[in-house]
Amino acid sequence: MKSDSGTGCQRVVIENISPEVDGGRFPVKRIAGDIVDVEAVIYADGHDTLLARLRYRHEKDRAWREAPLQSLSNDRWRGSFTAARMGKYYFSITAWVDRFETWRKDLRKRYDTGQMDLSLQFITGAGLIEKTLPKASRPDVSKIKNYLDMLNSEQVTRKKKVRLALSEVVRRLMAKYSERRFAISSPELAITVDRSKAGFSAWYEMFPRSASPEPGRHGTFRDVEARLPYVAGMGFDVLYLPPIHPIGNTRRKGKNNAVTARRGDPGTPWAIGSREGGFKAIHPGLGTLEDFRHLLAAAGDHGLEIALDIAFQCSPDHPYVQKHPGWFLRRPDGTVQFAENPPKKYQDIYPLNFESEDWRGLWEELKGVILYWAGQGVRIFRVDNPHTKPFCFWEWIIGEVKREYPDVILLAEAFTRPVVMYRLAKLGFTQSYTYFTWRNHKRDLTEYLVELTQTGVKDFFRPNFWPNTPDILHEYLQKGGRPAFMARLVLAATLCSNYGIYGPAFELLENTPREPGSEEYLNSEKYELKLWDIDRPDSLRDFIASVNRARRQNPALQRNLNLWFNFTSNDNLLCYSKHTADLSNIILVVVSLGPQGPQSGTVNVPLNAWGLNTDVTYQVHDLLSDARYNWTGEWNPVTLDPEVCPAHVFHIVDSAGLKRKD
Repeated sequence: MKSDSGTGCQRVVIENISPEVDGGRFPVKRIAGDIVDVEAVIYADGHDTLLARLRYRHEKDRAWREAPLQSLSNDRWRGSFTAARMGKYYFSITAWVDRFETWRKDLRKRYDTGQMDLSLQFITGAGLIEKTLPKASRPDVSKIKNYLDMLNSEQVTRKKKVRLALSEVVRRLMAKYSERRFAISSPELAITVDRSKAGFSAWYEMFPRSASPEPGRHGTFRDVEARLPYVAGMGFDVLYLPPIHPIGNTRRKGKNNAVTARRGDPGTPWAIGSREGGFKAIHPGLGTLEDFRHLLAAAGDHGLEIALDIAFQCSPDHPYVQKHPGWFLRRPDGTVQFAENPPKKYQDIYPLNFESEDWRGLWEELKGVILYWAGQGVRIFRVDNPHTKPFCFWEWIIGEVKREYPDVILLAEAFTRPVVMYRLAKLGFTQSYTYFTWRNHKRDLTEYLVELTQTGVKDFFRPNFWPNTPDILHEYLQKGGRPAFMARLVLAATLCSNYGIYGPAFELLENTPREPGSEEYLNSEKYELKLWDIDRPDSLRDFIASVNRARRQNPALQRNLNLWFNFTSNDNLLCYSKHTADLSNIILVVVSLGPQGPQSGTVNVPLNAWGLNTDVTYQVHDLLSDARYNWTGEWNPVTLDPEVCPAHVFHIVDSAGLKRKD
C-alpha cells in the first residue's frame, strides 16, 4: 500500500484484494461489458469509521473514475465497475478514516444514552462540515452553509440538530466531500478485457485440403468456401484451419505416420516450409493469397471467423534452415536435431532453438509472422505446442501483438502439466485447451469443473473444451458409438462457453484407432487427403445444430462462472445448471455418462437456493427433443435412453414467475 501523505499517521490497512492473479503480477481476464466485482479486507486500529473508494480507468483514459465500496461483514468491502471496452483496465482501492461518520456514530451513542449537553459535539461536527466548503460545488455550498447555520444556531433544538446530523442527506453530502487525510491506496491491479468471442465461441476444425468433393484432388480455399454454409448451418462461428503453408519434402511422413512417404502422399501440414516459402506463404495446392482473402470475406458473410494455426516449427526444407542456421540445434555429427518425444520421432520437423545467440532476431521474425496474418484480416490464432517455447517469449510476443491488434484471440494448444498450462494463460493466451477430453466420469468432471470455475483459476484461465482433435480420439468415443459422441458434444458445449470439434470426423462418428490402445485415428487426416461424405444420413449435423442453437438462444450457456452441479440419485447421470444473474434464463442439463442402456433417476433443481418457490408446478422445455414436462418442487424424475438421446438440455420456462413474493 502507498500513502497519500508520506507520514507515519496512516492507520488504514487494505489487504486480500480480489480479483487478482499472483499478487498483481498478471492481469485478471474479463469480457467487454462485464461487471467487475472487487472485494477487499479494509480495517484500522480502534473503532473509527472508514470510507473506501474503488478507483479505475481504461488504459487510454488519463482520468480515474471512482465507485463506492460498501462495507459487508467482518471488515470485508465490495464495489464494482463495468469494463466497457477492450484493452487494459487498472484499478486500486483508496481508504481513509471517515472523521465525519465517526463523529456521527459518537453523537448517536451519546444521544441514545441520554446525554443532554451535546454542545461540544455540535461544535465539532460543524467544524468538520465547514472543512468541506472549499471542495464543494456551488449548489452544495449553499446546502452546507444551511446545515452549518442550523448546527450553530441557538434557536434550533437539540433534537432537531441531532436529527439533521444523523440524516441520510447529510451523510451522503459529507461522504461526497470527505476529507482524505492520511488516505491509503492499494497498488494498481490490471484487467485484460477481451471481445465477446473470447468468452463465447463454437469452433469447427477442418483440413482445407480435404474439402474437395472429388476423389484424389487437393482441396482449395474455394472448396472451403463451398463448405461454409454447412459449417455455419451447424451453428459454429469459428472455422479453424490447420497450417496452410507449404509442406516440406525432405523426410516427409506417409500415411499413418509412416517414416517413408509414397509418391503422392501430401505430408503433414505441421511440417512447415519448402522452396515455395515458410510461415508467410500459402501451400500452392490451396490457392493464392487473394484466394485466402476472398475466403476471409466469404466466411464473414456466413457469420464465421477464420482461425489460423501458428506452429513455430520447420520442415528441413524451410527457408530458415539455410538463412538462419543458428536458429536450430545441431547434433554432434553436425546435422540438425529433429523433434523427438521418445518413443515418438518427428524426422520431418525441426524445432527452433530459443537459446540461440540470435534469439532477438528469432523473436522479431516470429512476431512478424503473427502480425503479417493479422494484417491480412485474421484475428484468431490457435497456437501449436506453446509449452515447448519459453514463457518470456510468449509474454513479450502476446504483448506486442495485442498492442497493435487488441481484438486478437489466441488459443493455447498445450496438453501438459497444469502449472504450465496456467502459466501460459497468465502470460496472455486468451483461451486454452484442457483435460476435458480425459475427464469422462462424474467425479472427474465435477472436480475439474469446480477447479476451473470456482477457484482463483477462473480469473485467468478460459477453457475451451474439445471432445476430439486430429491427435486425440479418446477410448470413450472409440467404444461408445453414437451415444458417446452425442454425450460428449453436449457436455463440451454446455459445461463450457468455448468449445470445438474436429470435423467432419466428429459428426461422421469416426472412431477407429490406428491400433488398440492408441488415441491416433486410423488413416489419420494429418497424413493423407480425405473424401468426406458430409451428407451421410447418420451424420450428427442436425443434432449439433440443435445444441449450438440452444447455446445462442440462452445467455445462461454463454458464461462459465454460473455453473452449479446438482444432486442426482443415479451416479451414471450428471446434472448441472447455469443461470443468468437475474434468473430470467435457467438451463438444467442431464447427461447419461454410461452410453450403454437406459438410465433413470431423480434430479435436484435447487429452487430454494435460487430464491424461487419450491412448492409450485412449472414447465421445463427440452431444447434437444422439443418435449415439455411439468415438474413440481426440487426433485423430479428423468429417464435417458442413449440410443435415442443421452442428454436433456432443459430450459425452465418462465423462471421469473417462480420468484418468491416475500
